[in-house]
Amino acid sequence: MVNDKNIRSTWQRARAVFSINDPRWGRGQGGNDASRRPQDQRNGGKDGQEGPPDLDELWRDFNRRINRLFGRKGGGDGGSPGPANLGNGRGGHLGLGVVVGVLVAIYLASGVYIVQEGQAGVVLQFGKYKYTTGAGIQWRLPYPFQSNEIVNMSQVRSVEIGRDNMIRSTNLKDMSMLTKDENIIDVRFAVQYRVKDPAAFLFHNVDAEGTVTQAAETAVREIVGKNTMDYVLYEGREQVALQLSQQIQRILDQYKTGIIVSSVTMQSVQPPQQVQSAFDDAVKAGQDRERAKNEALAYANNVVPLAQGTAARMVADAHGYRARVVAQAEGDAARFKQVQAEYAKAPAVTRERMYLDTMQQVYSNATKVIVDSKASSNLLYLPLDKVLAQHRAHAQGGASPSAPDNGAQGGASPAGGPAVPAQAMPGASVGGDVSRSRDLFRRRGRDDGQ
Repeated sequence: MVNDKNIRSTWQRARAVFSINDPRWGRGQGGNDASRRPQDQRNGGKDGQEGPPDLDELWRDFNRRINRLFGRKGGGDGGSPGPANLGNGRGGHLGLGVVVGVLVAIYLASGVYIVQEGQAGVVLQFGKYKYTTGAGIQWRLPYPFQSNEIVNMSQVRSVEIGRDNMIRSTNLKDMSMLTKDENIIDVRFAVQYRVKDPAAFLFHNVDAEGTVTQAAETAVREIVGKNTMDYVLYEGREQVALQLSQQIQRILDQYKTGIIVSSVTMQSVQPPQQVQSAFDDAVKAGQDRERAKNEALAYANNVVPLAQGTAARMVADAHGYRARVVAQAEGDAARFKQVQAEYAKAPAVTRERMYLDTMQQVYSNATKVIVDSKASSNLLYLPLDKVLAQHRAHAQGGASPSAPDNGAQGGASPAGGPAVPAQAMPGASVGGDVSRSRDLFRRRGRDDGQ
């Protein structure tokens, strides 16, 4: 068993070995004058004055102290070990074990490393991939057996595709490319990516940014070459960005780069500078076309319903008119059949009745009162009350029938009075004797019978 006394004695001997304040450095053991370097003749042989210590003597003194530390004590200048040296053997072995243990602990502690949150540690054994560790305090075998690499998994890296460098042979930009319809456009976009597999990212990539750049250039030339210029410029910019992200990821997965594409942002898609003005005019014309189309649609939305309503109303009026005319024609036909049946029974009476009805219908709209001046009666009857009532009815209805051009003679009394104008009305008295009209109608019937 090792006791505390031996440990303290070993520590004291170690301090004595490396003490630079020891006055015996460069001198013999125990201060023996015989081991001192002979004085230089320039000192005059005086014992009170000493020169600088000898380097050889310093080295020998250092070796003696080291030997004492490990339990060996020289007897003077190279003498055999004395009896006192045998008692310190156990303490020397203990000191050596402590030093070796400390060195081994320091060596093993060199394998401790810390992985931050959002990072991953890749452990290599003799330069070959061994395993991957997560966040926290980790340990591996010390160098040269194992080593580690820290990869940032949460960092989003970005690379821009499309530079303004001009190619002398074609006088075009570096990212000028052909479309499906053989037009030239310049595409500029940015790719954001991060690490998905740390081991693949370390061992399958020499230059990660260069790999992503080449994959993006390959993908964009393929996609633009399959689409027309109008689709890439205006219609399908979002679709082009989505297709770019998928195509770049497919290429990176084929090479096992351990990279995942986060997003693709289209920065600018435009035609070459030489034809930019012509494309601007074409874009303006397209906008004017869309504006005119929208205005036409708005006008159509306003006019078409109105026209449809008018057409529906006209169709309804036509259907109503047709129904009314058909009903009237059917009524007239039915009435004619009834008159025909009555006429077959009494032709003379029917003719006279029809004649009277016709005269009443004709004279009901007349604006003059015709008086037969040859009538034998001296008393003339004018229904003024009915004439005035008819005049008021026409005034209220807002319809005033136009007077005929041929002026009728006013009714004059046999005494030579002035003519009295009056408006006709239904059932108005007609000048002349009714019997005279009936006689005339009968004579006409007899003439027709003969």
